[in-house]
Amino acid sequence: MAYEIKRFPHDGTVDADGHILEPADLWENYLEKKYLDRALRIKVDDDGLEYLEIDGQPSRRTRKGSLAIMGAMGEDNLRPSPDRRYSDNMPFGACNAVERLSLLDQENLDLCLLYPTIGLLWECELTDPELSLAYVRAYNRWIADFCRDSGGRLVPIAQLTLLDPEGSAQELERAVKDGCKGAWLNPFNHNKVIHGAEEHDVIFAKCCELEVPLAIHPTFTPHGAAEGIFKWPREGRGPAEAIWLRSLVQQVFISFLSLGTLERFPALRLGLLEAGCGWIGPLLDRLDAYADALNVSGKRTASECFRDQCFISGDPDETAAPYLIDHVGSHCFMWATDYPHPDHPHTWVDALTSFVKPLSDETRRKFLGENVRRIYNLG
Repeated sequence: MAYEIKRFPHDGTVDADGHILEPADLWENYLEKKYLDRALRIKVDDDGLEYLEIDGQPSRRTRKGSLAIMGAMGEDNLRPSPDRRYSDNMPFGACNAVERLSLLDQENLDLCLLYPTIGLLWECELTDPELSLAYVRAYNRWIADFCRDSGGRLVPIAQLTLLDPEGSAQELERAVKDGCKGAWLNPFNHNKVIHGAEEHDVIFAKCCELEVPLAIHPTFTPHGAAEGIFKWPREGRGPAEAIWLRSLVQQVFISFLSLGTLERFPALRLGLLEAGCGWIGPLLDRLDAYADALNVSGKRTASECFRDQCFISGDPDETAAPYLIDHVGSHCFMWATDYPHPDHPHTWVDALTSFVKPLSDETRRKFLGENVRRIYNLG
């Protein structure tokens, strides 16, 4: 799956949301002994197709044979096949820290914040709080080890779970001491308690205490797009699911505003990742207008809350977003490769070069790297 590696022309650039492909035996090696028989595993069915096993059961949401295409590039590589294996189908730098550093050098990237791949798949199916937290702890220990000898260029971000807010707060403290520079949550909750609710305050308080940001990152969800409203045919489901995930991130963000979470925790830094950034301006306009129509006074507007406490990651191929960054707040925006996932092409260098062309020098520097360094305290 080799492709041409291009060099980005601007120095000081930071990837705010890159991914790794976890080793297949991560959870067998990093889980506490009492959970080993319930570890996440990759197995092979009678047809020769790999599948993800979650707590001893085959995954229902992760299609058989699809694990081997999680880092695929090109349409020919996206078809499940018994001839393809997850561990044998990893692009350069996807599961090797030395290779990833070499890739950063070749692409002229200073740093890369790292998020999981298998870690985006399992939580939509697992409702056991204890095991979920154990899976999270195992991943966090591994990603800290993966990044440890990179000289700070590979930045580990801790995964948390809303199924156990108290346990997640404790795990965040442990993970930060181990080198993690922030945390992330998925955009749903099996308990159906929206993210900004007071039930989760213990996590927000810990983020403030440790001075680390908290981000919302899309994952597989327990629900399909417009579930209960429409039945999407398979041929149209892909784009619908992509927008559905974006809308979940938006709803989570609104909960932090409407429930007063950002008011309760003025030191909290909240991030919105991998959902694009061009929508944030119109959304803030609508929220501000809604509050104004109801004569809400004495509180910060949605736009003020966002500018004071939030940040958002854009995709290199967005074409309208560059023209709203300064209007919304240039200190709130960053960008990401999403490498090596196949839904974001490896042509990001050309796309990002075009993205930043209309930006002023100051805004470009903030967007490409300065904002990430400041928000995540990366120096």
